[in-house]
Amino acid sequence: MKDIPKYFGSMVFNDAVMEDMLPNDIYNALRKTMSQGTHLELDVAHTVANAMKDWAVEKGATHFTHWFQPMTGTTAEKHNSFLTPSPSGGGGRSGDGGADGSTGSIGGADAHAAVGAGAGASAGGGAIMAFSGKELVRGESDASAFPSGGLRATFEARGYTVWDITSYAFIKNDTLYIPTAFCTYGGESLDKKTPLLRSMQALNKQALRILRLFGNTSARRVNVMLGAEQEFFLIDKKEYLRRPDLINTGRTLLGAKPPKGQELNDHYFGSLKPRVAAFMKELEEHLWLLGVFVETKHNEVAPGQHELVPKYTIANIAADQNQLIMDLMKSTADRHGLACLLHEKPFAGINGSGKHNNWSLCADTGANLLDPGVTPYENAQFLLFLTALMKAVDEYQDLLRASVASAGNDHRLGAHEAPPAIVSMFLGDELTEILDAIEADAGYTNKEAQQMQIGVTVLPHIPKDATDRNRTSPFAYTGSKFEFRMLGAPLSIAEPIIALNTAVAEALRQFADQLETSERFEAELATLIKQTYSRHKRIAFNGNNYADEWADVAQKRGLSNLAASVDSIPEYISDKSIELFERQGVFSRTELMSRYEIFIESYCKTLHIEALTMVDMLWGMVVPASVDYQGDLSGLLRQKMECGTYDTSMEDSLLAKIAGLSTCVMDKLAALENALVGIPDGGDTLSRAKQYRDTVCTAMADLRLAVDGLEPYVPKKYWRMPSYADLLNSVI
Repeated sequence: MKDIPKYFGSMVFNDAVMEDMLPNDIYNALRKTMSQGTHLELDVAHTVANAMKDWAVEKGATHFTHWFQPMTGTTAEKHNSFLTPSPSGGGGRSGDGGADGSTGSIGGADAHAAVGAGAGASAGGGAIMAFSGKELVRGESDASAFPSGGLRATFEARGYTVWDITSYAFIKNDTLYIPTAFCTYGGESLDKKTPLLRSMQALNKQALRILRLFGNTSARRVNVMLGAEQEFFLIDKKEYLRRPDLINTGRTLLGAKPPKGQELNDHYFGSLKPRVAAFMKELEEHLWLLGVFVETKHNEVAPGQHELVPKYTIANIAADQNQLIMDLMKSTADRHGLACLLHEKPFAGINGSGKHNNWSLCADTGANLLDPGVTPYENAQFLLFLTALMKAVDEYQDLLRASVASAGNDHRLGAHEAPPAIVSMFLGDELTEILDAIEADAGYTNKEAQQMQIGVTVLPHIPKDATDRNRTSPFAYTGSKFEFRMLGAPLSIAEPIIALNTAVAEALRQFADQLETSERFEAELATLIKQTYSRHKRIAFNGNNYADEWADVAQKRGLSNLAASVDSIPEYISDKSIELFERQGVFSRTELMSRYEIFIESYCKTLHIEALTMVDMLWGMVVPASVDYQGDLSGLLRQKMECGTYDTSMEDSLLAKIAGLSTCVMDKLAALENALVGIPDGGDTLSRAKQYRDTVCTAMADLRLAVDGLEPYVPKKYWRMPSYADLLNSVI
């Protein structure tokens, strides 16, 4: 076996590497910037860049890239070579850094300019590996080529990538990856990292104010901690390539229910099949090299579905690592002859895939601010943070729903495999009883830890948790953290965390404003906790969120039920949301309008691509299959009729069945084509999105029902695509 602790993180320019390679004063300055958010001086950046380049080259890297997260929801990268012409064609060497951070006398941007002038670029010229502080700190990309929601016009191309010092650089595919933010020429955010960092900064500021009220002067930072559980499907790549819908949209648009799905629950936590185990092993090893603490892997409920879980880390780093995980899942699967599906609902009729965000707050002293301790009833600090969270989730429930909105997630939310679109919180019995007692000014007796009685004497006694888990809750307390379960598998974890961080920061700001001026702190604190719980307890629900009656109960409580994403996305530009984000310095009004346009446009484009793909599959695969089969049936029927002695009732009945189903398919296909023609090219984007939902989605659902009804009657030799059974059982 490999020495895992020895090679873990060996491809990361982490703290240990920096401490070893940087002068003490430079290392301390960099650490101060990382931990306290102080300004990074350019001379420090120059020294760090030179050390980073030397380390990367020694590891085999030849290029570097500013790795960023545009509003596409994925990542982007442009690779630049370290290779630079040496001065006078001569012998500059890799480690020689000038005062300006360049290598030799030509480095960084100056080197590229020199090449254009012909300096050192002759046939006999030498080469060096160079990387300047300016190249580390800032890059440039064509901002108009990425979704901007109107922030950038086609002729306004300049955009900047800016080094995120808080997230370590790493090496992948012989390239040094530098995590960066992405912004416009005017400084507006064009990515998901920048507002995430802003929201973390806002929450840190307000949380520290609360800690100071409790006499905590040692904590210098409160970090948002996050662990993202990633679900996904694996199918055989050959079968995947025979499905245009999977290639174009990530999900199957057609497919009759297979004889066996997940009914027996025999796939859940079952043993990994050899090909899956080999895939998981390579994926884990690669992620360990990149410093990702992957700790859990297992089969999920649906056949072909799996889950990978990393350990908790700071939210910004967790977001970067989750993007890495998704990227490596796809590339690793390809090497194993597999296809990794990250869509929220790749297959109808079985569970889809989510991404559960485990969220908590931790001070840099190590204290978890959502840990109730042994006596939570007496833990006023914990109760204040808990009620602030309840206030935030209740007041901004529509925004949290919007933060997980997508055309794909609409297929998953509320489908008895994921939480419903109604936002609520699960607190568990103990916390609910404590808060109820506080509200009623009643006493509370702290419960002693109980031992689980399993009924087998040979098994050891284990302590019983204070409360059970609730997998149906969108936002469930699981002991020292909350699990936000609404996010779909392919989405960036940044979006919901930005909304949650900002809402909690606002609640804490209001608490701090009130308590900092209090002359009777303890009395006013007790009153604040009591009143906040009383006003916002409607958001707490410990029951079955899948139950039909919950929707009625939620409506009576005044909770929102925005089942469709298109109904929730406008919350980004409500006066309430704009005021929240601007007050906390997370988004400007312009940036929110930009994101709103991007989300709505993405919704429309997703459905348009799905509809066009469906039409293509019908004309290119389904209709020819039906015609071919009917032709052969007709030929057989004609032959038997010519003989005059055979019973033709089976052929008559089957041909009539196929003809009738095919006619229905053609009628539904025409309806979908007409629905697409009826969508205007321009106009109000929200109106277009609602028209897609109301007409195109309905027509697609009707057409799918007709095709799936036809499929079981057409033999496999005619059907031009793999069936659900073929896809879900393709990995053996």
